[in-house]
Amino acid sequence: MLRGFFRAGQQVLQTAKQRKFKVGRFYSYSSVTSRVYNSSDMIDIDFRSDTVTKPTDAMRQAMASAVVGDDVYEEDPTVQKLERKSAEMIGMEAALYVPSGTMSNLIAALTHCNQRGCEMITGDKTHMFLYEQAGVCQFGGVSINTVKNLPDGTFDLAEMQKHIRSRDLHEPTTALICVENTHNKCGGRVLPLSWLDELVEISKKRNLPLHMDGARIYNAAVYLGVPAKRIVRGFSSVSVCLSKGLGAPVGSILHGPKEFIARARRLRKALGGGMRQCGIIAAAGIVSLDSMIDRLAVDHANGLALAKGIAALNHPLFKVVVDSMQTNILVFEVDPKRVDAKEFCAKLQETTDEQLSALGGKDICVKAVPFEAQLIRLVINHHITAEMVDLALQKIAVVMKEYN
Repeated sequence: MLRGFFRAGQQVLQTAKQRKFKVGRFYSYSSVTSRVYNSSDMIDIDFRSDTVTKPTDAMRQAMASAVVGDDVYEEDPTVQKLERKSAEMIGMEAALYVPSGTMSNLIAALTHCNQRGCEMITGDKTHMFLYEQAGVCQFGGVSINTVKNLPDGTFDLAEMQKHIRSRDLHEPTTALICVENTHNKCGGRVLPLSWLDELVEISKKRNLPLHMDGARIYNAAVYLGVPAKRIVRGFSSVSVCLSKGLGAPVGSILHGPKEFIARARRLRKALGGGMRQCGIIAAAGIVSLDSMIDRLAVDHANGLALAKGIAALNHPLFKVVVDSMQTNILVFEVDPKRVDAKEFCAKLQETTDEQLSALGGKDICVKAVPFEAQLIRLVINHHITAEMVDLALQKIAVVMKEYN
């Protein structure tokens, strides 16, 4: 048996060598998110997303002592408290706690688009269009009509109105307009209030509901210096994520009128989103709304410092637009002819003898996401400190020099 274990160990090491695997870290260029274990002297800086955070001590304490009931029967007092609190903060009549932002957006779209053969309009770079498996198409027979997103996350409102369809019997009927705020793919940009107000007026004239994927709406609120309810004024529904910048372990909240949320609750059940005694996790959401919003300004400051630091390296193959850095998401460009974003992200995670020497012996692992062949995303979260930003910049500078 021992010989069998020995042979298995040898096979693992051989496979590791073939996959650029160094003891303690996984470097496969096909995956930049995995690692076997962390060495004790390794500095791990995770910029992949603000979803990677661990619950705070206050959240864990609240979860441990949460009073719970069966939420499918609407008998969980902690869930009810979270929903009331969030609805008040967003300025809407009611709210519904769901497992994820993807489910929240799906429920919202299917509640608004309640007939097969209708469609929703959204930007071509929105999360709902790119990263949610076209769930509205899969489960609701709803088509998606896209408008080109501008760099700031908005889209041309005159062009959007050309996409509205309602009369021709050959075409689907437009039933919903959706926006994303802050805008992930556009580098965490905040939609201007003046643009949102104009969109609201258009939707009223065209008698179309508006849904906001406000996964990071509190980042937008902190950046603008206004309450979140001001941002969504005039919208029919809004989804807010608790497990991104706010740091809760699980959950999003869908908001809207009481009748809308009643219909949404039925859809949540149909989609398998009834979570029974989920007050245990809702308790962490209450803590996140109470204590994690104002501190988002720290994330924004660290994100700006990161953007300025990379720009200051002044490498011709890497482009950072510092003026577009508004919140906690940094998306920067690489020259795709000389730099492969996926390979660059893999190099940020690995440690070579040359890197150790250049970094004074510091073993720094920086995790980032290759967005496209020419785009890299780094996201600040509440675990990232100013010191970690400085260390990450050291590692980024060393890896960039490999492309000189």
